[in-house]
Amino acid sequence: MWVRVLASGEPRNDHQMISRFRPLLAPGIATLIALAILIALGVWQLERKAWKEGLIAQIDARAHGEALDIAAEAQWPVWRAEDDEFRHVRLTGTFLHDEDVAVYGLMSGQRGSPTQGFYLFTPMRLASGAAVMVNRGFVPADLRDPARRSETAPAGEVTVTGLVRAPETRGCFMPENQPADDRWFVRDIAEMARARGLDRVAPFWIDLDPVPNATGWPRPGQTRLAIPNNHLGYALTWFGIALALLGVFGAFAWRRTHGSVA
Repeated sequence: MWVRVLASGEPRNDHQMISRFRPLLAPGIATLIALAILIALGVWQLERKAWKEGLIAQIDARAHGEALDIAAEAQWPVWRAEDDEFRHVRLTGTFLHDEDVAVYGLMSGQRGSPTQGFYLFTPMRLASGAAVMVNRGFVPADLRDPARRSETAPAGEVTVTGLVRAPETRGCFMPENQPADDRWFVRDIAEMARARGLDRVAPFWIDLDPVPNATGWPRPGQTRLAIPNNHLGYALTWFGIALALLGVFGAFAWRRTHGSVA
């Protein structure tokens, strides 16, 4: 039988060596699987970081430029959010205040918890006869009734500026809209248009520009352009956990194979 001689001079056969390392097989496989998952998560976060940086650059280039005309109605059937969202635009038309849609939402407060209320989506009729849904801003829940607000709703033909925004897709934990009860939770432009009997409606909506030092309601300019980008930190966290896992397994393996000499 073949034998191996340890540094101490004690012979050990292959069967003993295999017996010594066999307990490491299952933990080793589990460690490799966990390591692969952790590295994959870290790489995914790096990919998300690159995507987020591209999005931030895109928003900066579109949102802070001169206000241009909205996409022509002929382009609406092929409109894509990735090509147009967050673009700074202007449009001229007449608000249809009787067709307001109040979408439930929250407004971040400077102190304390967010304010509960609604975003007022008002159709704007263009000179062509088509319509664009415009988010005129946020109102607290107790001011949903226009009679309780001090605002003077814009009448007649007006020109406004704002950001192009894409329709919202309902998430798993978001309630469904209830048009029959005029309860709205999702910014679904097509559904709003159907509920208000509107046709030739743009597939996007416009979020009005903020008004400096605004104190009245509705309060426009609710799009948050400062997007956090913490993906590098997340990636380093996953990679750090992977390294720690390697260290733990290494220490475990060392103790199992060198803790005692048979």
